[in-house]
Amino acid sequence: MATSQEKIIAYYISRLRDKRPEVQREAIQGLEAIGAEAEEALEPLKALYESAAEEAIRRMAQLAAYNIFMAVKHRDEGQ
Repeated sequence: MATSQEKIIAYYISRLRDKRPEVQREAIQGLEAIGAEAEEALEPLKALYESAAEEAIRRMAQLAAYNIFMAVKHRDEGQ
């Protein structure tokens, strides 16, 4: 059974596919705020970076993916 956190992450990932930039922006910000636990969002963020019509959304997706990646790296190094 999925935890609340997993459901939230899945929700945000699904919202990355929405065509409305304001919805994509909210999803990107939500995933970035979750941090390392949103590791599964790295590929969807990459896909959004490669396909988004707006440059601002591409930059946000790129930065969020970087920040999540670094959070994962920091988490894994601490173990």
